[in-house]
Amino acid sequence: MAVHTSHAADSAASRWLIPAAEMAGLATGTVPLPPDPAAADPARPPRIATCTPGGGAAAVRAARDFAVATVHRWGAAERSQDIAIVVSELLTNALRHTRPGSADARPGRPIRLGLLQLSPCLLCAVADPSPAAPVPRSPATLGETGRGLHIVCALSDRWGYTTSGTGKVVWAMFTAPLAEPSAG
Repeated sequence: MAVHTSHAADSAASRWLIPAAEMAGLATGTVPLPPDPAAADPARPPRIATCTPGGGAAAVRAARDFAVATVHRWGAAERSQDIAIVVSELLTNALRHTRPGSADARPGRPIRLGLLQLSPCLLCAVADPSPAAPVPRSPATLGETGRGLHIVCALSDRWGYTTSGTGKVVWAMFTAPLAEPSAG
């Protein structure tokens, strides 16, 4: 799993998060981010952490562990369990709908997880190469699928998605009082 953490100084590693952050800002009524996260207020730059969890069986657990460790380090422990479950659901959906042989499969782009502090909110986003919109479905009574986006909706304050020429980013926003930025 490739991991990157910054205070927005290296915007290239996190540029894919910007459209999701802008959509989340519009959805919550907050001011959208500047086009370049490095141009944000230097006194309180956003905290960014990204990872590429891979596609194996351990990817969901690794991404969930990464997210929990990050939000604890950022001082948002009270939302860490909600965030862990949402990361699991978003990543599982991305893996399920982009695996070889699925209708939405488009090889060549990795699935990525990003966390972005937008004080007092935390954005959790998963990018995948499929352009297909996420659609909440009505699960069958005994069905094993169809509940993921309902869970994301229930645990996050807002969620949505944005598309690009390389796929889509599904995001969830959490309101969480965050600790002041530190050297982590």
